[in-house]
Amino acid sequence: MGDQIVLVGMMGVGKTAVGQEIARQLGLQFRDVDAEIERAAAMTIPEIFARDGEPFFRDRESRVLERLLGGPRSVISTGGGAWVQPRNRELIDRAGLSVWLDADLDTLWQRVRLRATRPLLMTENPRATLQALLAERAPIYATAAIRVKSDATSDIETTARRVLTAIRQHSPGFLEER
Repeated sequence: MGDQIVLVGMMGVGKTAVGQEIARQLGLQFRDVDAEIERAAAMTIPEIFARDGEPFFRDRESRVLERLLGGPRSVISTGGGAWVQPRNRELIDRAGLSVWLDADLDTLWQRVRLRATRPLLMTENPRATLQALLAERAPIYATAAIRVKSDATSDIETTARRVLTAIRQHSPGFLEER
């Protein structure tokens, strides 16, 4: 196993915000797969989905993820669908520790409902779509090495502390300087 910390989970669970806080606390670099894809494409993710489709996006996502996993030790935030892809799970498992940030439907809905940046939710009933995605993906997310609950009452710092505590319990010594 490598030494990357990789956050997985549904859109809106807080992977980016929590990942930035974990990186700050550990003095590590933070990398966001979605931001890297947008930078490389000079387009937003909704624009990539609209122009090239989801399969094209998922291919790019895997390539960017593989590049980041091969880089210096960091905290990496993935897109909501990244962990669903078997190839990405293998890459992440080889390169480090997967952490599932898990939130219930109501919490996720409160966080994503006012954002027009979620291409998979651009449907007639986005809450029902979110519910279906959560039901489909939760068993796959559950295969991550670590699971940490994120809820509406927990702020970013609290969730980051929960993640670090869970890593220490799961893999003593993992957070030591390497």
